[in-house]
Amino acid sequence: MQRYKTKQINVGGVKIGGDAKISVQSMTFAKTRDIKDTLAQINRLYFAGCDIVRCAVFDKRDIEGLEQVKKESPLPIVADIHFNHNYAVAVAKFVDAIRINPGNIGGKEHIRAVVEACKERGLPIRIGVNGGSLEAQFEERYGRSVEGMVQSALYNIRLLEEFDFTDIAVSLKASDAPTTMAAYRALRPLVDYPFHLGVTEAGTSFHATVKSAIALGGLLMEGIGDTMRVSITGELEEEIRVARAILQDSGVQSSGVNLVSCPTCGRLQSDLVAAMKTIEERVKGIKEPLNLSVMGCIVNALGEAKGADVAIAFGKGNGMVIRHGEVVARLPESELVERFMGEVEEEIKQRNGE
Repeated sequence: MQRYKTKQINVGGVKIGGDAKISVQSMTFAKTRDIKDTLAQINRLYFAGCDIVRCAVFDKRDIEGLEQVKKESPLPIVADIHFNHNYAVAVAKFVDAIRINPGNIGGKEHIRAVVEACKERGLPIRIGVNGGSLEAQFEERYGRSVEGMVQSALYNIRLLEEFDFTDIAVSLKASDAPTTMAAYRALRPLVDYPFHLGVTEAGTSFHATVKSAIALGGLLMEGIGDTMRVSITGELEEEIRVARAILQDSGVQSSGVNLVSCPTCGRLQSDLVAAMKTIEERVKGIKEPLNLSVMGCIVNALGEAKGADVAIAFGKGNGMVIRHGEVVARLPESELVERFMGEVEEEIKQRNGE
């Protein structure tokens, strides 16, 4: 598949758009003024494989807290600001990007002040359009529609362009997959700015995963999207895990483990479910692109193993560990997972020249 060509921006060293890899973002939910809690969440996201983190700025205490957080953060920080342009000007002195809706922070002089502050440090601005909270002029004319979202985005883009500012990213999020996909598709031919993909207010883990897999995975497979967030209520690491899985399973970007396992059926003569739970937990932190296969019987195992870096083929009370299509061990069932993980670790070491 071929991605749409977009302008490239830089968020604290992470490139977005152009030929850059699709980056994964998340957002802290601790109060930003609580420096310890905010940093703890940022560190969790960092170790989960997040590329960029966003923090909310509601008041002056959040500005002070964020300045301290930025000094210790292992990730680039985007400040999320609504309504008060002075907060954007203040945090532009130390953050890596600003997320605003230019249309809701006051008149053109307010926008000019934010733009000048961002220009001074070379910071990009993300325009965030939300289908559930469009500016009054667009909701009155178009209702809560795709056209209203697109027109809001174009309006906000022009506000920044009027001041010769083009280091822009755009998001057009709705709370359902069809509207989200339609909005991004409609705007894509009209501008060359990079897109931040996401389904907003997507819900708890189950529904958010389904919605995001449909919307984000579908758009990515059409070549649309330069950075992304899977929004899940009350989750941090799971957002990153699901986002990386969408990138992997859509075929867009190898990132971490691609774990294949067969559906349970009457041919099983081993505890495949327990083995998969153990393996899934042990490989979740691996960032090396790996194809792993865990099969419950011999019917499909050898065929799947040919395309896997490391595989298990269970039998009755025993099984085989296979690496790059070659059987490396025949062992009792109780020993298979440990040997499998040993081969996974060896595969990573060899790739890294150890």
